[in-house]
Amino acid sequence: MFFVGTAAVEGHVNVSPKGMDTFRVISPTEVAWLDLTGSGNECAAHVRDNPRMTIMFCSFGKQPLILRLYGRATALHPRDGDWAAMLALFPPDVGARQVFRLQLELVLTSCGYAVPRYELLGERPTLQKWAETRGREGIEQYWQEKNVTSLDGRDTGILGDTD
Repeated sequence: MFFVGTAAVEGHVNVSPKGMDTFRVISPTEVAWLDLTGSGNECAAHVRDNPRMTIMFCSFGKQPLILRLYGRATALHPRDGDWAAMLALFPPDVGARQVFRLQLELVLTSCGYAVPRYELLGERPTLQKWAETRGREGIEQYWQEKNVTSLDGRDTGILGDTD
């Protein structure tokens, strides 16, 4: 589990929890995460306006620790040339919406002493079942209905440049 923080120049700040097998270290200076179709698409809209992104991991086990990755992100979509190669790094998922690549500028740890201890009971299959039920055409229709603009009315780029 990790958290992604983004913000446009103005408007709402977004922090999204992420799970499943969706994070990869590409090199010492780059990471990527697979963004699966969901109810909102705030990160995409924010990155188009302001590429700053922070990814945070928390240890919920015995040893407390927080890891933050700061950098500048870009979104890669199914229409982009590098899509297939990047997507191949992750398990197949019909709900794959975009891959965010983060060029790291700063990596920091902190104590995490206030983070509670939790025990993983298992992954939730809900998102994958929802996407599989819709199928790829249904997912792309959902993008048109729910993922084109952010809470602040910004274009997410999911359908290509509409600016």
